[in-house]
Amino acid sequence: MSRAIIVLVIGFFIMAAGITYAMIWGDFFAELEIMQGLPWFHLSMLDLYVGFLLFGGWVLFREKSKGIALVWLLLLLCLGNLLACLYAAIALSRSQGDWQVFWMGNHSGKSV
Repeated sequence: MSRAIIVLVIGFFIMAAGITYAMIWGDFFAELEIMQGLPWFHLSMLDLYVGFLLFGGWVLFREKSKGIALVWLLLLLCLGNLLACLYAAIALSRSQGDWQVFWMGNHSGKSV
């Protein structure tokens, strides 16, 4: 369990560094204009948002409060897998080593 949290924290910082790099040295609109005509860009966006839907479905399933789940989903759509790493690390930490609680959250039959 602690190894998984370490991997997620590393993923969080890698994503934070990547986002920072892109925001400082990139030109979002100029680069988007170049990329949006490319088939691999379309595939990458499709893959990314299918992943967001899958991860978001898990968040909606395991959270007791749908309002909190929707906030996580909105942040996921804005900040991508940076937020996925953070959410999963928090869920792992709160599960206290119980994988059923980690995956099922509120539906595990145990207090979360």
